Amino acid sequence: MLQLNDEGVPARTVQSGRDSLLRIPAYRWRLVALLAVTQTVGYGVLFYSFSVFLTPTATALHTSTTTVTGAMTASLLAGAVAAVPVGRWLDRHGGRALMSAGSIAATLLALAWARVGTVAERYAVWIALGIVSAGVLYEAAFPVVVSWFDAANRPRALLAVTVVAGFASSIFLPLAGWLNETYGWRDGITILAIGHGVLTVPLHVFVRKPSRRVTKSITAALDRADIIRRALHDAVFWLLGAAFIAQTCAVSAISVLLVTMLRSLGHSPGFAASTAGLLGVLSVTGRLATTAAGRRWTIGAVTAAAFTVQAAGALMLPVVGGTSAGAIGCVLTFGIGFGVSTIARPALLADRYGTTAYATLAAAWGAPLTLAKALAPLGAVALWHGASLATALDVAAACCLLGAVGLAVGDQLTQTRRLAEARA
Repeated sequence: MLQLNDEGVPARTVQSGRDSLLRIPAYRWRLVALLAVTQTVGYGVLFYSFSVFLTPTATALHTSTTTVTGAMTASLLAGAVAAVPVGRWLDRHGGRALMSAGSIAATLLALAWARVGTVAERYAVWIALGIVSAGVLYEAAFPVVVSWFDAANRPRALLAVTVVAGFASSIFLPLAGWLNETYGWRDGITILAIGHGVLTVPLHVFVRKPSRRVTKSITAALDRADIIRRALHDAVFWLLGAAFIAQTCAVSAISVLLVTMLRSLGHSPGFAASTAGLLGVLSVTGRLATTAAGRRWTIGAVTAAAFTVQAAGALMLPVVGGTSAGAIGCVLTFGIGFGVSTIARPALLADRYGTTAYATLAAAWGAPLTLAKALAPLGAVALWHGASLATALDVAAACCLLGAVGLAVGDQLTQTRRLAEARA
C-alpha cells in the first residue's frame, strides 16, 4: 500500500531492479539544493560575466562594444527558438539527460568563447550558448522542480532556487572582474568555464524524473496533449502570458538602462552603479515577501500588487530621481517587483494547468518573454531619444500596470471557475 506523508505525497516508492526505496521528500529537497547551485553558477558564468568581458573582448576583436553586445541579443533570440522543443523534451523525458548534456555543451562553448578570434566566431559561439542555455537555466530547472512538488510546497521550492540564484550577479560580477584584471579576459573566461563544468555537470546527473505514482498524486490525470489543447484554447492562459510579457518589457528596459538613466538625471557614475545594484538584492527581497504573502492571498493578487508598486517607481523616477533620496526611493520601489515574476509564472501556470504538460506550456510563454527581454531595451532607447526619458519611463510604468491588470483579471477568472467547479 502506498503511504502518504503529512504533505499528501508518497513517502516512498518502489524502484524496479536493484534500486532501493527512494524517500521522495528527502530527495526532492536535495534536488532543490543542487539546482540552486547549478542555476547560480550557470547564470553567473553564462550570463552575468558577459558584461565584465564585453570591453576587453571588443578591444581584442577590433570592433565596437555595440557589435559585441549584439551577440547577447542573438543568444537570447536563439534561446527563444529553442524554448518549445526543450519544453516538449522535458515533459516527455525529464531533465537528467538534457541538463547533463547541456552543461557539458555549455562548458565547451564557454571554453570556445575564450578562444574566439573574429566577430563571426563570437556570434556563432553565443548563438549556440543561447540554444544550450534553454536546457540548463531556469527554463529547464523550473519544470524539474514543479514536477516534484504539489501546489502547497511548490512556491517554497521555487523560492529556494531563485533566492540562491539571485546572488549570482553579486558573486560572479566581482569574481569575473578580478579574473579579468589578474589573468586577462581569455584566461579569466577559461577558469570560469572549467568551474562551470566541475560544478554543474555532476550535479545535473542526479536529476530524476518523478515516477508515475508520484506524478499522478500531484498533477491532473489528463492526457498531456489534452492539457495542452485546453490551455491553448483558454483565454486566461494568454491573458496571463500577456501580463507577464508586458511587465518583462519594463523590467528588461529599466534594468539594462538604469545606470545610464540615473547618470542622465545628474548622478555620479559611482552612485548610479551602486544604486542600480540594489535591484539584485531587492529581487530576493521581493521573492521572499511574495511567497510569504501568498500564504494569505492568492499568488496572482500578490503579484499584481507588486507590479502596481513597480509602476509607481518607474513613474516617479523622472520626477524625483534628481535627488539621491528620490533616486534610491524609486529604485527600491521598482525593485520590489523585480524578481517576483520569476517565481509567480511557474506557480500560476502549474496551479491552473497542473504539471503534466508544464514545460511545454511554459515554453509557449517563454519564447515571447525572451523576445521582450531582448528587444525592450532597444524600444526604450528609441523612446528616450525620440521623445524624453520621462516618456520612456511612463511607457514602462504603463507596461507594469497592464501586467497588474492582466494578473488581477486572470486571478479573478480562475477563482470564479473553481467556485463553479466546486458547486457542480
